[in-house]
Amino acid sequence: MKILQRGLGRSWLAMGYLFLYFPIIVLVVFSFNSARQNMAWSGFSLMWYGELMQDAELLSAFALSLKIAVASAFASVVLGTFSAYVLDRYKRFHGRTLFSGMVSAPLVMPEVIIGVSLLLLLVSCQKLLGFPARGSATIWLGHTLLGMAYATVVVQSRLQELNQSLAEAAMDLGCRAHQVFLLVTLPNIAQSLASAFLLTFTLSLDDVVLSAFLSGPGSSTMPIVIFSRARLGLDPRVNAVASITVLVVSCCIIGSSYMLARAARRRANKL
Repeated sequence: MKILQRGLGRSWLAMGYLFLYFPIIVLVVFSFNSARQNMAWSGFSLMWYGELMQDAELLSAFALSLKIAVASAFASVVLGTFSAYVLDRYKRFHGRTLFSGMVSAPLVMPEVIIGVSLLLLLVSCQKLLGFPARGSATIWLGHTLLGMAYATVVVQSRLQELNQSLAEAAMDLGCRAHQVFLLVTLPNIAQSLASAFLLTFTLSLDDVVLSAFLSGPGSSTMPIVIFSRARLGLDPRVNAVASITVLVVSCCIIGSSYMLARAARRRANKL
């Protein structure tokens, strides 16, 4: 009976992973299809990767998406860490409820509403002050706003599990507040920071709605270009750039997981 239950559980798990990853596998496989139509396999070819190297619009959008994703991930982790630290360490201060609600609002608010609100704000600022013009900077601001909320949740959950006696012991030994944060708190939440970075990086790289509202002339990200081309039909070069994106993200995740596991083993050996 136990063997049957174990086999059934593994089967459900395998089916779940297959449901999630099979479309990605199909996309990668058909990026090597020699035919322009993806409906039938006609032979192995790298021609679409070669044509991708000649597609200036798609390459430029891909590079812009990576730059914005990295920049917004860094900013989201920094702002989210400070927000999580304040909410976890300071239980009572004036305006805490409002601050907590504002930080969590992007998690439950539709992206369309966020995009329209940011667009109206930026247009008003541009009329009054003359800046900022819609472009990569405004897309970065929107992605940072959304990513900060997710980063705050991830980091705060780790801070809640952190043993407060470590910080108290460091202060008893003469450390100041900023030294406790840099020398004690940050090393203990490093894994959550890496997780928050990967999460916000992926959210930014994949975002269409905010990018569509906040982009300007010459600042189209990869999802916007792919979405606009998908209206006219399937383009095999999109499969190629999507496969490269999957490869880049997979390498980042594998590398991060390896470093986190190695750091965990080192801490376990020290104990």
